[in-house]
Amino acid sequence: MLPVTHTLLALAAALFTTGALAQADPAYPVKPIRLIVPFAAGGTNDTSGRLVSRELSKALGQSVIVENRGGAGGLIGTEAVLKLPADGYTLLLGSISTLAVLPTVNPKAGYEPLRDITPITQIATLPYVVAVHPSLPVSSLPQLAKLARAQPKSISFASPGYATGAHLTSEYLSSTLAIKLVHVPYKGDGPGVIDLVAGHIPMAVFPPLVTVPHVKSGRLRAIAVTSSERTSALPETKTVAESGYPGFESSSWHGIAARAGTPEGVVARLHKEIAAILARSQDVRGTIEASGARIVGNTPEEFAAYVRQEIAKWKKVVATAGIRIN
Repeated sequence: MLPVTHTLLALAAALFTTGALAQADPAYPVKPIRLIVPFAAGGTNDTSGRLVSRELSKALGQSVIVENRGGAGGLIGTEAVLKLPADGYTLLLGSISTLAVLPTVNPKAGYEPLRDITPITQIATLPYVVAVHPSLPVSSLPQLAKLARAQPKSISFASPGYATGAHLTSEYLSSTLAIKLVHVPYKGDGPGVIDLVAGHIPMAVFPPLVTVPHVKSGRLRAIAVTSSERTSALPETKTVAESGYPGFESSSWHGIAARAGTPEGVVARLHKEIAAILARSQDVRGTIEASGARIVGNTPEEFAAYVRQEIAKWKKVVATAGIRIN
């Protein structure tokens, strides 16, 4: 991915080109828009979606209503978008789960991201936090590996859903550590972290937004972050690579997308407005960056190329880790 500063500079230039303005549809929108978030309320994707929707409503002069349709790792909400007209009035909060992981590991997903979905702009990328309940007697990945080997299949982990990015990252981590963990899927980050904090499940690999506040309050313990660099949200927490597992890297990401076939003028208008929000809204930027995320705001073409890159990556991870989802 391009560095953030370069991406935003390129974006600013693109926003004011004659071609981009010529593509914009002045009649759109003439009625409210729905943004379907295919996960439960309270998670990272939901929070970003609501922040952007609020500002997008102001920019477009029409309500942008967030609708949570969680379940099946994001499949239910994604399918809902793909069954509706490609007119720009139903958008998808697409993520690593729905645009890269789910179709890669689930042959029954029924859609191909770059054939059936049009990426509009990527909102942000962020690391996952490997977090444990304080009752689990580990404070590092080597300690987790040692405990898991001594007590095979006794440690369970939460994910925001089956075949989500967090799920595959957890499986990737399990394979890297050469241990076996038991997967417990939830319908989103929010429900999962509630059970994690309550001690009903000992471990999870979730984004910073839902884990960091509990780490800082002492209700959870962060033992690693999955990105290649440490996150500003938890600067003292080592990366997986720094913990003795070089080469490991996995990041969550999400953005706005629409059904393939959405008119180019509509896509151009949505991209123009959302990218401007990401570049200029201090409220949106501040809230997202405070979660440990990095703002992106790229073009539809750049977002599509990134999705293609991620699909290739996760295909390799699935093959290497021997992950099978039926």
